[in-house]
Amino acid sequence: MESRQSLIAWVNDLLQTSYTKVEQFGTGAAYCQILDSIYGDVRLDRVKFDANQEYEYMENFKIFQNTLAKHKVDKPLDALRLMKCRFQDNFELIQWLKRFWDMNFPGTGYDAVERRKGKPAGPLDHSASHRPMSSASSARSSSAGAYRARPGGSRPVGGGRPAAAAAAGAAGRIGAQRAGIRAAGGANAGAGASAQQMQELTRQLAEAKVLIDTAEKERDFYFSKLREIEVFIQQAELAPGSEVDAMAKHIQAVLYSTDESAVDDPDADVDAAMDDSAAAVGDGAHHHHQYSQQTANSLHVDEEETF
Repeated sequence: MESRQSLIAWVNDLLQTSYTKVEQFGTGAAYCQILDSIYGDVRLDRVKFDANQEYEYMENFKIFQNTLAKHKVDKPLDALRLMKCRFQDNFELIQWLKRFWDMNFPGTGYDAVERRKGKPAGPLDHSASHRPMSSASSARSSSAGAYRARPGGSRPVGGGRPAAAAAAGAAGRIGAQRAGIRAAGGANAGAGASAQQMQELTRQLAEAKVLIDTAEKERDFYFSKLREIEVFIQQAELAPGSEVDAMAKHIQAVLYSTDESAVDDPDADVDAAMDDSAAAVGDGAHHHHQYSQQTANSLHVDEEETF
């Protein structure tokens, strides 16, 4: 059994990448290109080497599974577990891939960078060293800067001010106090509104989390059902060329198809089936109309007949 360090070094040497952890293989991109180094027919232009969302991981694993199915390699995969980027699941798959590669690699030179058209591959840089300042921090800094830059006036010292000047100064101070009280009241009202907005956002976030959890459970449930169908078809012993064998191949084409894959379009068969059904319904309606016409003729009463 090879160690994780040796497997990571092998992948980096083969694909000219810079992986540092086995968990980073969970995007599926490296697995696709390892198969391409063996067969040389993987559509790497459809592989998302910069994937950072689970739906993008799923697209990569569909390409990986389609390639295995195309070359008749029976390797059951649990893509959902691999997409979680856990160590054990990806470690087991990369070990199997290394053994498979050792047995099937043609031995010719492989230019990984040229094959993926120079696309960068490997783990993404999630560095947050240049994270922007939050709006609240910016507001506080601006207020502090404005306060520091505000020129400070010197109060005149000494007696002998005229009474009018003293009265004007007192009136100014009273006006400033009233303005300060109004500003404080406005600030309190603004704080109350902000608290209400925060509560509403918290509530919406909780609802969104519940919806996401529910969607993930439903996704896992239906994926497990599809996986059971896939395993059943792979293990079933069907007579080649039979109707059941053709149906099984069609179901596999539907399971392995992607939005951009070159697999036969299952919608064409569905449309044909719908056309056949519509034709059958039309024939039935035509026969029903003839029967109704005959029944009406048999029940027709001659106007000259009397009772």
